[in-house]
Amino acid sequence: SDSAVATTNGSDGSLTIPGSSVIVGDDGKTVVHNQVVAKIAGLAVQEIEGVHRLVPYGPGQTVSSFAKTITRSSMHELGVNVEVGQKEAAVDVRIVTSYGASIPAVADGVRRNVSDRIESMTGLKVVEVNIDVVDLYFPEGEDDEAPPMPSFDGPRVH
Repeated sequence: SDSAVATTNGSDGSLTIPGSSVIVGDDGKTVVHNQVVAKIAGLAVQEIEGVHRLVPYGPGQTVSSFAKTITRSSMHELGVNVEVGQKEAAVDVRIVTSYGASIPAVADGVRRNVSDRIESMTGLKVVEVNIDVVDLYFPEGEDDEAPPMPSFDGPRVH
């Protein structure tokens, strides 16, 4: 069940619900669950050109887990891990980038988009986005057969 019991944090009197961010206003409270923040992050990652896909964490890295859609699976299984506090969030993602894409540019785009989406949709400040590039994707047809290696009679390096 996704229901949780709110408790009061003794240090500042704010409400806390495990696995959630609680935003308390004058006219009520809004609870944003961690899986919502993770879904936002996962979708934001996939919006960036050069990202081929997210990659699951841990032993769940099976072919069947790659086939799951972002809306039906746990984000941890799909390569997103979030830590959410009352006002801040930290995000970890595992991705495969497309061959030929600039990995630093893709990582910069992912960081910016994840931060912008989470901050605009939840009000949480994103303090870090860690990106683990675990593989490269080669488009079909481009890696059919490598050309034969030239043969050299002498040493190749001096």
